[in-house]
Amino acid sequence: MAARVVTVPGTGKYEELLSKCEKLEAIPTAVAHPCETTALAGALEAANLGLITPILVGPRAKIMSTAESAGLDLRKLQIVDTPHSHGSAAKAVELLRDAKAELLMKGSLHTDELMGAVVARDGGLRTTRRISHVFVMDVPTYHKLLIVTDGAINIAPTLEDKVDICQNAIDLVISLGLKRPKVAVLTAVETVTSKMPATLDAAALCKMSERGQITGAIVDGPLAFDNAISKQAAATKGIRSEVAGDPDILLAPDLEAGNILAKQLSFLANADSAGLVLGARVPIILTSRADSVRSRIASCAVAMLAAHARRRTI
Repeated sequence: MAARVVTVPGTGKYEELLSKCEKLEAIPTAVAHPCETTALAGALEAANLGLITPILVGPRAKIMSTAESAGLDLRKLQIVDTPHSHGSAAKAVELLRDAKAELLMKGSLHTDELMGAVVARDGGLRTTRRISHVFVMDVPTYHKLLIVTDGAINIAPTLEDKVDICQNAIDLVISLGLKRPKVAVLTAVETVTSKMPATLDAAALCKMSERGQITGAIVDGPLAFDNAISKQAAATKGIRSEVAGDPDILLAPDLEAGNILAKQLSFLANADSAGLVLGARVPIILTSRADSVRSRIASCAVAMLAAHARRRTI
């Protein structure tokens, strides 16, 4: 079924993503423990738009009861019966390892429980990359989609962690159709100083990009948030930068900064926020009960585009 644009108020940025999905095949997706109305309805919404083909993994009786209470029709969907949420996470990951699905979607279980199965040394979905999270944000006051990373998984990333966090985000943006994304490495200031280790990391990341240790993007930093987002602010401070005023990716110095930034944009700037986990064998769709319909659908659309890009490289 072809994807259709969601007729929900927005800036149009998420709808552009959906338009890119229209001619693509829906991706088989293991939905882990969809035993709550929002989680189950979100998977069905994405299926109705032709983005995913859900495989519902969880206690059959609970899933059917949830569907009946919400008036949802599951007759055309596959259900894989499991005894509990822990079993749901493990079985969903198993489906992915057995190539019976290409995406993983969080249902109504805790994120830690799902990620525990993902990172398990035996039977998990680890790769050589550090796993990281991205917020794919539609900010009404910004001229294009904005990626904020990492605000959910890596608490105090090392320089080496930041290389993978940066590369994960770059690869995702490229899969969305942008050839050379711009990365702003955020700190509190725009100068390099040993008193602020994040500025040293930022400088190192820029040099690593120049030397090919990070590929596919223009990386600049350290940049304070105002200099990253506003070309005028950067010019006022005498900063010459291809990134200033036009970043696609904001690389936060640590989880707290990234999380606070994303939530400020959501609650003060009325931004919509989709969420994905990257760096595993497959993209992982993280949704929340608080997410809007647009955000849930955008998460699936981004994951779908990433999955198709992955198909082309295998």
